Amino acid sequence: MHYQGDSWGYYVPTRSMGSDPMERVVKLASESAVVIFSLSTCCMCHAVKRLFCGMGVNPTVYELDQDPRGKEMERALMRLLGNSQAVPVVFIGGKLIGAMDRVMASHINGTLVPLLKDAGALWL
Repeated sequence: MHYQGDSWGYYVPTRSMGSDPMERVVKLASESAVVIFSLSTCCMCHAVKRLFCGMGVNPTVYELDQDPRGKEMERALMRLLGNSQAVPVVFIGGKLIGAMDRVMASHINGTLVPLLKDAGALWL
């Protein structure tokens, strides 16, 4: 079930899944063309959501601070990225793009739009 959230794409409360947080992250990331793991109070998360919405993409957003198991998923994302900054984390077409720095680099070098088109998130 999707809930329209603020001006972003969709906020989706995570459903009960397996107990492994990494498994949950991978499953959730593969369910939509663009998935953002976020914290509702994070300014970088806000910026990446604005970027996608400004491009006409409606991402599925998982606000980890509004999920009872969000801390576990946040730790799994930190392991996945290999650093201490867990959010925002963006998946496009089920593939990990990375944190804000990787998303912005892809946007600047022109590789973000083709990724979004291939995933079916843009029809330009």
